[in-house]
Amino acid sequence: MPSKNAKVLTIGGQETLPGQQYIIEIPVAPTYTHDNLSISLKVIRGKRPGPVMFVCAAIHGDEINGVEIIRRLLKDPLLERMRGTLIAIPIVNVYGFINHTRYLPDGRDLNRSFPGSSRGSLTGRIAQTFLNEVVAHCSHGIDLHTGARHRSNFPQIRANLADEATLAMTEAFGAPLAIDAKIRDGSLRQAAGDMGVPVLLYESCEALRFDETYIRAGVKGVLNVMRHLGMLRKSRARIKPPVISRSTSWLRAPESGILRVLVPLGAEVEKGQTIGFIADPLGVSEVDVVAENAGIVIGRTNLPLVYEGDALFHIAEIGGRTNWQVDEFHENYGPVEDELDPEDLSQAPIAG
Repeated sequence: MPSKNAKVLTIGGQETLPGQQYIIEIPVAPTYTHDNLSISLKVIRGKRPGPVMFVCAAIHGDEINGVEIIRRLLKDPLLERMRGTLIAIPIVNVYGFINHTRYLPDGRDLNRSFPGSSRGSLTGRIAQTFLNEVVAHCSHGIDLHTGARHRSNFPQIRANLADEATLAMTEAFGAPLAIDAKIRDGSLRQAAGDMGVPVLLYESCEALRFDETYIRAGVKGVLNVMRHLGMLRKSRARIKPPVISRSTSWLRAPESGILRVLVPLGAEVEKGQTIGFIADPLGVSEVDVVAENAGIVIGRTNLPLVYEGDALFHIAEIGGRTNWQVDEFHENYGPVEDELDPEDLSQAPIAG
């Protein structure tokens, strides 16, 4: 992939130069009360040429874990010695972010609306703006997501692993699990891929929630990809390759009731294993929730009240036994007691 790091890079009508940092506001449609809104970008340009990578979050406005990942990334001192250019967009869907919702005011999903159109819906116009003002300047990208409301995702990469450049980025990221995910029509991954820009999608946590361990894993993963691309100096640390799954499925509630969950996120389960119970409030009726396939629990509902047919557990099939060590992941990325720096509480771990 050739570098797109031109000496002068114009974003949102503003010229940016190597060795400088910029905050750029890209205007989008004002609210109906006529308050102005914009998508805020931070552009960090290294003194030396190299790849141009974007990192974005909150394409779905209630998926906020990635917003904190980007905030911490931008404070990392390693960026002072960076090659190439980093374009950070912590909040793409500003409308949804303000209103704590996944969608835009017109009810559309931004991640199903690319490449968009300047004459289309509000969502379509924002999609086109983001492609033209950000993605078109880039050689690589990372898109940060979470589960939906009341659903948590275990840290995972979703990507087109048939593409060599994307597979190499996936292996470099260092997430414990990677899903060879089909590219959805209208997604950012599809539109960027059509422009020759490989994009990883990092999933973790739940909508409207932070998770300290998953945030740390996300920051480390982005930095790992930057090292792989030559934007940062290589590290001697060995990155464990992810377990790869090429098929996932949701296990749904066999009947309505109150769910009791028996396995945590990241658990490896066997076919036929009881991983939950659903009972009525009086305990008269109780039914087992049984895994239909062996695999790893990569997503789970957090809401105990379920109707028949509700999605309960998302299981990634892994094709036989693996050296899956979820405890090792938590040990590597979990906070430690003596880590708090009273001189810089902005970097303090988020309390659980």
